[in-house]
Amino acid sequence: MEHTSLPVYLEIAVAAATAAGRHALKHYGRRRDVVRRSAHDVKLQLDLECQARAEEVIRRHFSEHRVLGEEGGAFRSGPEPLWIIDPIDGTVNFTHGLPFWCCSVALQLDGRMVAGAVVLPMLNECYRASRETPAFCNDEPLRVSAVSRRGEALVLTGLHKDPAEAGRALEFLSRLSAATEKTRMLGAAAADLCQVARGRAEGFFESRIYLWDVAAAGLILERAGGRVEVLERYDDVSLRILGTNGLLHDELKALVT
Repeated sequence: MEHTSLPVYLEIAVAAATAAGRHALKHYGRRRDVVRRSAHDVKLQLDLECQARAEEVIRRHFSEHRVLGEEGGAFRSGPEPLWIIDPIDGTVNFTHGLPFWCCSVALQLDGRMVAGAVVLPMLNECYRASRETPAFCNDEPLRVSAVSRRGEALVLTGLHKDPAEAGRALEFLSRLSAATEKTRMLGAAAADLCQVARGRAEGFFESRIYLWDVAAAGLILERAGGRVEVLERYDDVSLRILGTNGLLHDELKALVT
């Protein structure tokens, strides 16, 4: 990878996430056009279309690059470029008309995330960072909070929809709720991590989540001065993750390990 390529990669990540978000907004009236519904989740036709819009942007510039998304593609380890897309993170929020949802695009090279963008279309927020540049939201530089007391911390989290994981997730939630000021479940992991990067919360934890949910936002948090740790890998794309402002990382990790 050439050093001068990073700004280009970041520009394309932003353009791809923005394209997905614009498509979702343009067709907002179709947000209940369901392809598949499960007990605790929903898959929309717009999920498929928004991933296609993001891929179109990437293919125009890098036709040979591989793509992995929530709506298709395969994970392969190696040095080759891998674009990782979550076309609509927070689909249930989106479906119900809640504005807290986002579109996420990241680029992995040599096993590391090197550029990423998370766009919250209804809030007009574009989070972005590269491995060698600071994190921004629109034109505002991002910095994690300076909260160092666990009892003053706001921690964002989520509950995995798999019933086999629910008991474990509830145990972690109980520990976090008892030890921190508040816990909140906002329903969009990538957007959650960006709130930590912006200093609006001190931590994010989820007991089982997917790579496309956190690829871009994890890099953004790190470049904002935070810390992201994969606590356990279940397979290539499924993991347990903790992201914090860094100051409270070890204390919060002790609660969820």
